[in-house]
This record gives sequence, structure tokens and C-alpha cells, in this order.
Amino acid sequence: MSDYRIKEHPILPVPGEAVVPFTWKGQGYKARKGETIASALFANGIRIFGHHHKDGSPQGIFCANGQCAQCSVVANGLSVKSCMVPVTDGMKVEPLEGKAKLIDVDGDHRFHDVETIETECLILGGGPAGLAAAIELGKAGVNVILIDDKAALGGKLVLQTHKFFGSIEACHAGTRGMDIGKKLEAEVRTYPSVRIWTETTALAVFSDRKVGLLRGNHYFLVRPQVLFVATGAREKSLVFKGNTLPGVYGAGAFQTLVNRDLVRPTERLFIIGGGNVGLIGGYHALQAGIQVVGLCEAMDECGGYKVHKDKLVRMGVPIYTRHTIVSANGKEDVESVTIAQLDPAWKVIPGTEKTFKCDTLLVAVGLDPVDEFYRKAKEFGLPVLAGGDAEEIAEASAAMFTGKIRGTEVARMLGRDVGEVPVEWLHTAEILKARPGAVITEEIPDHEDGVFPIFHCSQEIPCNPCTSICPKGAIKIEGDDILGLPTFDETACIACEQCVAICPGLAVTLVDYRKKEDEGVVVSIPYEFNQTTIKEGDTITVLDTLGKVLGQVPVVKIRAPKFADHALLVKVKAPAEIAKLIAGIQVQAPWVTKSMEEQIQRIDDDDIVCRCERVTAGQIRKLIREGVRDLNHLKTLTRAGMGACGGKTCPNLIARVFREEGVPAPQMTPLTQRPVFMEVPLGAFAGVITGEGPTRDAAPTSVGTLEGGV
Repeated sequence: MSDYRIKEHPILPVPGEAVVPFTWKGQGYKARKGETIASALFANGIRIFGHHHKDGSPQGIFCANGQCAQCSVVANGLSVKSCMVPVTDGMKVEPLEGKAKLIDVDGDHRFHDVETIETECLILGGGPAGLAAAIELGKAGVNVILIDDKAALGGKLVLQTHKFFGSIEACHAGTRGMDIGKKLEAEVRTYPSVRIWTETTALAVFSDRKVGLLRGNHYFLVRPQVLFVATGAREKSLVFKGNTLPGVYGAGAFQTLVNRDLVRPTERLFIIGGGNVGLIGGYHALQAGIQVVGLCEAMDECGGYKVHKDKLVRMGVPIYTRHTIVSANGKEDVESVTIAQLDPAWKVIPGTEKTFKCDTLLVAVGLDPVDEFYRKAKEFGLPVLAGGDAEEIAEASAAMFTGKIRGTEVARMLGRDVGEVPVEWLHTAEILKARPGAVITEEIPDHEDGVFPIFHCSQEIPCNPCTSICPKGAIKIEGDDILGLPTFDETACIACEQCVAICPGLAVTLVDYRKKEDEGVVVSIPYEFNQTTIKEGDTITVLDTLGKVLGQVPVVKIRAPKFADHALLVKVKAPAEIAKLIAGIQVQAPWVTKSMEEQIQRIDDDDIVCRCERVTAGQIRKLIREGVRDLNHLKTLTRAGMGACGGKTCPNLIARVFREEGVPAPQMTPLTQRPVFMEVPLGAFAGVITGEGPTRDAAPTSVGTLEGGV
């Protein structure tokens, strides 16, 4: 029996052994306590969860976030999303295969009334924006219910093992995302007026200004005076041949498997998309011991921070800009990927195809706001604000700060005397949302004496941890905000290495000429990989910022100071001519990234646009050419947008086909979204009691919430 669990990680503690028994298609396996069905199956080497009833195509995971339904299975007789439901002792799991079992509805059933709970503010989403808003509301004494559909708060912060950019003062820059989430949660829980309900799903905003929630098996309504939507974002999909094969899934799903559940879901990985999500996903893969074969980006440059790109390149990952995916290849799951170069008209240049052997393809081509709750609340006249990615796609650091601002605004709407939002807050929020600036030539100091840091960052991004951490105050940012590049007073360095350790982009090294010998200069390099992979006396390959191999140098010392927060500081002795150019250590051998001699292109009927109903681009093009301009009409004819995900993944892809057919957006009628937005057993609306109801938090009498369980 295969075990695909991570046994060692440089940042994350490895949880206990798998002890919870369950069966898959009648065969016994074990899961870790609290592990979802999807993660448990992956951990046991199972990536195909079933086959589509329409064409028999293999099905696996895609979002691992409850937004689609591609991972659905039957668990103890009920159709469930395997990425959202934990394994229970003795659970019987089977493929859905289009025919979930029906539960016997005969016999005696107990029912409860569907309660309506009053509160001043309901927050949808316990990620960075929701938690930051709850803190401000808690300070103001506002009665709040904060819900999240996961077991742990923090949203995507839970998945982020890297250190954050931004400002230390504004958003905990220099701290790992997962630790920021814990800090925010701990502060929220100090305010008695804020109640937190995890594993609670928002289903809809209704015309009577109530919000339907499902907590456990218990359905109820909440009537807030103000609604704050901090539901985050969902990953965009992409149309290409083989795009629904098991092994093709979103970068967020990958981070969930690796960084939350410590599952090693792949041996060889290829990434589509050069934004921060894709670049960071590649780094997380390397930390988990996974080979990253390459990354392709359609634009001339990656859209993510250059320091994220540089970090990957100097660790041995090639990045193919101005390239796109042609196909994911394989019969039952991914076996290889084919990419090709794009011409100025964004068409594939014949003869430029390259095929790489891999078993997983990460799609990281952007995010869409989960804003349907916000839009419905506006439509029905419920006072509502949105924050974080539900308002505008940006970094989590920006989400924290906009959540802080929106929390203050909600408190004002509810009559609390909290004052106006400070102008400097608004200014900071705009800085944190700033897109990467222009790239300048990296400046290397000329002098070769003493000790001093080298800053290998050459792009303006919102980041200042190095200036805040320097005990001598010798590191400065050019300009009036944190978007400039750092400069340094060369005479002030005391070789404390704190700037090397705190840099989120691993873009600072320290060169020490004080004991220069014939053998070379000592250079300190940050290293966030398992200690077992490097030791004193090793000879390692060092690279410059752009990934060029500079040479091989000996490791003379390794430190793991507490202030480095799980990072190692590796000291090497390098020749003087390359010492100041060293930016990183190669962690992946060049052979890993070689393309295959045989060029493969998947041959299939057509590209899938609607993955739930297996509707192809060819079917949609045919109807567009026949005059269809309404996505609702298209839905009636093809069922596109009518599947289990509720039209969350395909409308943008359908709109793209319309654009490709020359139909301008004003001529196209968008798909109408109607409640409910998430799946719910119909019995819940009737108040069927299928188990113990949730223990209701005692509520302040001023908001009239029911006390006790149901």
C-alpha cells in the first residue's frame, strides 16, 4: 500500500500517524484524525475518484475548496464533496459514478423549527479580511457572528508557510502567513461580543434580508443589521485539451493538500501561470520535496513579484514566458504536458512545442471574487460591505488592512463612536494593493571590505521588514512609502544577519570580507529546506539572481537562530569575484527540468468548457454562430452552468468563447445566478434532525439569540 504523506517539512510540524479506518470501494485504508476524504484518498495514492456519467471521463479534485463539485463521492450513502467532509471512523466511501444512493425517507423523523437569529453584524468568512474586521468590531463592542466553512480560521493564511511582504506595523510583514492567521484568531477570541462559528456554510441571501446558514446538519436564518462579506476568491479555470484529467487542479488545492494536510500529492509538477499564486506554489512544492519541472506564463514577464520568480529560478526551476499550454496528456490521469511559444497575435507558433514528463499540472491563472452574497445583499437592500478578495483581488496583506478599514466603517454604520477612518489607513491600504513596479538593474556595491548586506530585490513592491528589523536603523527605503528599494549605510553593519533571515523574498545575502583569505569570502545565504539536505563540509552550487550558475563552493557553517523562524542561515566561502553576486543555492538538479524527446499532443474530440456537464467549446461555438447571445438560453440548450458547482467555474470561460467568436460583451446576456449558492440537503430546510444539533453559543440578551442546543 502506497503512502504519500510528508514525513519531514522545514517549516510545518508533521502530525501523528493515520489511525482512522475507512474503506474505498470496499478496501481498507487509514486517515489522519480530522483529515478530509480527498486528502485521505490522495495520501493513499488514489487520484481518480470516479467517472462522469455523461462520457465516462475520469474525475478527481480541482479546487479542494468546496467551490466546484468535481471531487464528489458517496460517503456512508450520501453524495458529498470529498474536499470538505472529514473521514469518520469506519466511513464507507465509494465513487459517485452518477448514481448516489437514496436515503430511506420513510419512518419517524424529528423536526425543529427554522429559527431566525438577530445580530448587529454577520461576517461571512474567517480569512484575513474577516478576522481583521471582527477585531475592530470587537473593540467597538459590536455584537458579531463570524462564520467560516472550514474547521480552522485564517482562510488562505492557513496554507501560507512563507513570510509575508508589506509592513510589519500594518500587516505583520516578515511573519509566516499561517502564524499571522493564528495571531488574528487569538485576538478576535478576546472580544466577548464576537461569536465564531466554524464549519458553517452560508447558503444564500434572501429577499427578506435574511442569510441562510448551515451549521453541521442544522439550518437556520440570521437577520443582521449589516452584512460584511469576506468570502475570498475562487480560482479561475482554463480551457485546453485534457483540462479535466485527474492531476489537473488549482494551485490553492495543491497548497491545501501539501501545507494543510501534509500530503505529497505528486512526484513531478508543472505550473501554468506566473502570478504570485503559481510562483509561491512552486516554492512550496520544492519545500515538500516535489520536483518542479517548469512554469509557463503567456505574458512577456511573470505578473507576480520578481523576488518570487527569482527565488524559483535560482533554485533550478525554468520559467517559460510567452508560452502557453497546448495539452495535458494521459489516458486516465496526467502523464505529461505540452507547451508552446506564442506569437504577437497570441497564437501558438508551430514547431515550438515542448513536452515534459509530469504527473500533476497546477493551473494558477488568476482569481475571481466570491461576491455573489454581496451582490444579492445589494439587490435586496440589506446594508452590506465587502472586503479582501471579495471586494478586490490583492495580496493577503492588503486584505487584512481593508478588513480593518471595513470593520471601522461597519461600526460607524451601527452607531458606534469610533471616529472617521484615518486618512493614513486609506493611504496604507492603497500601497498594500499596489501592483509590482518597474524592474531596475540590480545594483551591486563596488567596495570589498568590511561586512554588509546585498539586496537582490530590483522591483518596487510594498515591503519593509528589513528596514524595521535592522538594530542600527541602517537600512532605509527610498521615497515616502514602502514601495521603494532598500539602501544601506555600509559602515553600520554588525553582521547580525537579521535582515537575511526576515526577507520574505529570500533576497538578502550578507558578504563578510573581514577575514578574507585566499580561499574566498564568507557569504551568508537564507535556506528554507530540511536540515537533512545540507550540512557543513558539503560542496554546493550557487546561483545569481537570474539563476545563472556561478560555481561550486564549500559550506563552512550552518546556523538556525530563533529569529530566523525555521529558516537556516548557510555560510559558504566563495571566490571574491562571485561573492557579491551569489543570491541562492540550487536545490533541484538540472536533469529534472529536461523536456522529452517525443513531442506529445493529446488528441480529443474538443476542449471542455463546462466541467460539470462536459460541454465542449465546439458545442458552444456552434450555438453562438446560430445566433445565441443569452447565457441562460445557452444553459437551457446545453446545460452549461447547470451542474453541481452552480455555474461558478464556467461562465468566464463561456464569455471567452463569445469574445473569440467576435461577440462584444454588451451583446451578451450574462448567466443569472439564483440562491442557493451552495449545496444543502433538502431535509435541512424542513428542519429534519439527522443528528445532534450544534451547541449554540450563548448570545448577549440584547440581540435576542436563542441559547442552548436544538
